[in-house]
Amino acid sequence: MEALHSTGYKRRVNGIACLAENMPGSGAYRPGDVFKTYSGKTVEVFSTDAEGRNVLSDGLWKAGEFDPEYIVDLATLTGAVVVALGNQISGMWSNDDSLAGNVKSAAERSGESVWRMPLNDQFRKYMTNSAFADIRNGSIGGRAGSSNTAAAFLEFFVPNRGFEKDGDKIPWVHLDIAGSAWGPGSKASSESVNPLFQFGVSGVHVRTLHRLISRD
Repeated sequence: MEALHSTGYKRRVNGIACLAENMPGSGAYRPGDVFKTYSGKTVEVFSTDAEGRNVLSDGLWKAGEFDPEYIVDLATLTGAVVVALGNQISGMWSNDDSLAGNVKSAAERSGESVWRMPLNDQFRKYMTNSAFADIRNGSIGGRAGSSNTAAAFLEFFVPNRGFEKDGDKIPWVHLDIAGSAWGPGSKASSESVNPLFQFGVSGVHVRTLHRLISRD
């Protein structure tokens, strides 16, 4: 947001922060619990460690209320994406080939790497076979392919244009930056993906999103 403002961008951009406080307590959810999301859809808690996707589901649905041209979410979501792509490449999932291509192009021009990962019916099936809710927040297979099943979970909450039942899905990209978000000064990574940052978080994809949004 600061980069867009400082470079004179004038069009509207909406940012939604999806935050969770990870703390035990009497009100904490448990495996097998079912809760209703902002969308009205219900989620079976299969993994209590998957709180990030739970709050992202509300953010994605809320984003639809602004009737956006497209939605991009970024999250340090899964350890599995680090196993698949290391600390230098972000995983990318999308429901729209054109938007995915634009993000990839903007990333390449910015010196930031993304790699498109699979999002298909096999992973969707893992997430929607709950006997008690519309979707579960974890897969039967455990960690195997779990960055893909996490993306399939999020896709379930990307609304149709105008929330119409048979309308087109809003174009959406999910970037899992669990590895690439960290610089060499942190314990999470041994090599920075952003030469502008040497310690702590890398600021990855600030430049990518600036190019994407400003069409630079």
